[in-house]
Amino acid sequence: MKLTIERAALLKSLGHVQSVVERRNTIPILSNVLMRATGGTLSLTATDMDLEIVESVPVEVVREGAVTAPAHTLYDIARKLPDGSQVELEWSGDLHAPLSLRAGRSSFKLGSLPVEDFPTMAGGEMPNRFALPARDLKLMIDRTRFAISTEETRYYLNGIYFHASRAPGEGEPLAVLRAVATDGHRLARVEMALPAGAESIPGVIVPRKTVTELRKLLDEAGETIEVSLSDAKIRFAFDSIVLTSKLIDGTFPDYERVIPTGNDKILTVDARTFAAAVDRVSTISTEKSRAVKLSLRDGMLTLSATSAEQGSATEEIEVDYDAPAIEIGFNSRYLLDITQQIEGDDAQFSMADAASPTIVRDAADTSALYVLMPMRV
Repeated sequence: MKLTIERAALLKSLGHVQSVVERRNTIPILSNVLMRATGGTLSLTATDMDLEIVESVPVEVVREGAVTAPAHTLYDIARKLPDGSQVELEWSGDLHAPLSLRAGRSSFKLGSLPVEDFPTMAGGEMPNRFALPARDLKLMIDRTRFAISTEETRYYLNGIYFHASRAPGEGEPLAVLRAVATDGHRLARVEMALPAGAESIPGVIVPRKTVTELRKLLDEAGETIEVSLSDAKIRFAFDSIVLTSKLIDGTFPDYERVIPTGNDKILTVDARTFAAAVDRVSTISTEKSRAVKLSLRDGMLTLSATSAEQGSATEEIEVDYDAPAIEIGFNSRYLLDITQQIEGDDAQFSMADAASPTIVRDAADTSALYVLMPMRV
C-alpha cells in the first residue's frame, strides 16, 4: 500500500475514528485503526467491538492495499506535523513489516498487526430505515443525555431510549419520535414529528458511548442523517462517515408511569435568573447532598441551603406563582442540568407536594419535558 494525503484531511479523519478506540485494550488489534486504500479513497475503520466507525477520505493512491496501525500514536503524529504537510503512507505488504510515514523531513515507522485479525461488525439486515435532520437529532441528544444513568447495575438505563409514539394533538394524536433518558432521580423526554419510514421502528436503547461519539460528529455533519436499525444494531450514515453500534439488550422501564398528571401548583420563573440563584445558593450546600430548598408563596420564591460546616444561604426571586404555599427540596446539580436545556426565557415548574415528582418545561417549547424527584431538606 502506498498513498499521499494532505495532513489536515488525515488529522480530521483520525480525530473522528481514534476517539472510538479505548486507551486500555486487552486485545491488541483493537488499539489499531484499519486503513484500506482503493481507487482514490482511503477508508479508516476503528472499533471497540460494540461500536464501529468507518470514514472515507479522498487520497492519491499509488498502490492499493490495507494495513493496521496504532490509532492514538498515528493521530498524535498527524497532530504534531506542520500545517500543509503532504503525508506519505507506505507499507510493503510483508506480514511483519512496519508502516512507514513520511512528511517533509520527518519519518516514522509504526508497528502493524495483520489486517485479517481486525474485527468487523457484521452488518446483518437492518429493515428499518429513515432520515432526519441533523439539527433535530442534535437537539434530541442534547436535551436528554444529561439524564443517562451511570449506574452499571441498571445497564438498561445507560443510554437514550428512542421509539415511535403518539402525542396529544389538537385533533388526532400526532405521530412522534421520542428520546427518553432517566437515572431514577430525573427524567428527560423530547419528541419531534415522526420521520417518514420510522412508523414501525422497534424501541431501542442507544448506549452512552455511541451517543457521545455521534454527538461529536454531528457538529460537522451535513443536513441529513440516514438511520438504519434492527433489534440489535443501529447505524448512522452521513457525509463520508458510517457509525454502527450494538444496542443495549434490555427493556427500558415504562417511563410514562412516573410522569405525574395532576400537578396543579404552577411556578413560572425566568430561567437564567433562577439558574444563577440556584448556583449561588448551592455554594453552601454539602458536596454529598447538594440540596437546595425552594419556598414558594404569593409571587415570591426563596431559595435556601444550609450546611453544618459551611453555614447557610438564602436568595429571593420574584416569580409568577399564586397557588398555596409550598416548600420543596431538590438536588441543585439536577436543577441546573435541567434549566440549562431551556432555551426560552421562562421555566415552568408543575408541583403537587414536597414528596411527589415535579414536571419542568420550557414555557416556549412543548417538545421537551423533564421530571425531577424532590429530596428531603
